[in-house]
Amino acid sequence: MHEWALAEGVISTALRVAIEEGLEEITEIVVMVGELQQVDRDAFLFALEQLRTQAMRRARFTIEPIPARLRCRVCGEEWFFKREALDVDEAEAVHFLPEMAHVFIKCPICGSPDFEISEGRGVWLASVRGVRMVG
Repeated sequence: MHEWALAEGVISTALRVAIEEGLEEITEIVVMVGELQQVDRDAFLFALEQLRTQAMRRARFTIEPIPARLRCRVCGEEWFFKREALDVDEAEAVHFLPEMAHVFIKCPICGSPDFEISEGRGVWLASVRGVRMVG
């Protein structure tokens, strides 16, 4: 249930940004979520809605997924992570410890397990839009 903690971080950061930008009302919050973070989108959105403050009472929450992209350190091949290629136990291992991906995933060209995750990790606040204070 790390979605609740992530939502708390997004809400507090959005409020800080709103103060810094002089926004009296927040109208939209956009959050980028890497595929390997294994965030349950519905649970995350529910937590954001529950933690919504008065300053963001009419705000729209947008969660943008970022696909996981991998790059082989041996041959340079780049490919996208495919969760459906893993069985349940492998997917769970990668969920709790993303570095385990090197045990279960190999380069589709050369078969090497030596790759880097170039995209698809992390959660970050992409933008906060709102109405500026007058005066």
